[in-house]
Amino acid sequence: MANYQWDAEDYAKNSSNQQRWARELIQKLGLTGSERVLDVGCGDGKVSAELAAHLPQGAVVGVDFSDAMITLAQQRFGAAGHPNLRFQKEDAGRLPFTNEFDVVFSNATLHWVLDHPPVVRGIANSLKPGGKVLLQMGGKGNIADMLNVINPLIATPRWARYFENFGFPYGFYAPQDYAAWLPAAGLKAVRLELFPKDMVHAGWAGLAGWVRTTKIPYTQRVPEAEREAFIGEVVDAYLAQFPLDAQGNAHVRMLRLEVEAFKPLPTAV
Repeated sequence: MANYQWDAEDYAKNSSNQQRWARELIQKLGLTGSERVLDVGCGDGKVSAELAAHLPQGAVVGVDFSDAMITLAQQRFGAAGHPNLRFQKEDAGRLPFTNEFDVVFSNATLHWVLDHPPVVRGIANSLKPGGKVLLQMGGKGNIADMLNVINPLIATPRWARYFENFGFPYGFYAPQDYAAWLPAAGLKAVRLELFPKDMVHAGWAGLAGWVRTTKIPYTQRVPEAEREAFIGEVVDAYLAQFPLDAQGNAHVRMLRLEVEAFKPLPTAV
């Protein structure tokens, strides 16, 4: 997983869409209250804390590759107030758990990983037999409109020198990809779905906050002294094509991949 320098505080302020979508995803889990859950890509910890609130007899382990995210999560949702919740730094592609969890959950994270088969194998290893998987991430075609704005911009004379040898930074995949990866890891698919979501931001500033906190593969290529100017050009160019609505909100068309699966129980011999 790429080791980007996340600003955890800034992300916490600009991730209300991700939190709202996580709440929708949590409802699909049908938790009974006693499960042990692994949250892959816990970020600032607020979604893990919401999961833990659904599990009075269970527990949640939140993992993330960012030191800053783990530190903020531990500060905000420490053991004193959340005794059934803990956080630790882990790479999603090298999960260290074996037969520990009833549920593996992930929201708005795995598109940050380019190579997904090791992630799927780690998820399978982490699950107890009979355990379930529910993942949502950016899927094939995600943020196409935004990328169609950013890509020409980074080729302009002002910015091109910062993007030499720049490779596409996201793992946006399709249901058919997971249809192959899940059984190879010993998991059985229940539902693989690619669907649109409308991401809403409060005006120019809200869209700029999202670009600043989640387009870091692009923004961190630009020297810090020029970064806000780059973000401003991205936002201006995007809103020139996709103007604010009557309420002053910006909209970004997303495509989300949702993966629901389980680890089969061993067959009797």
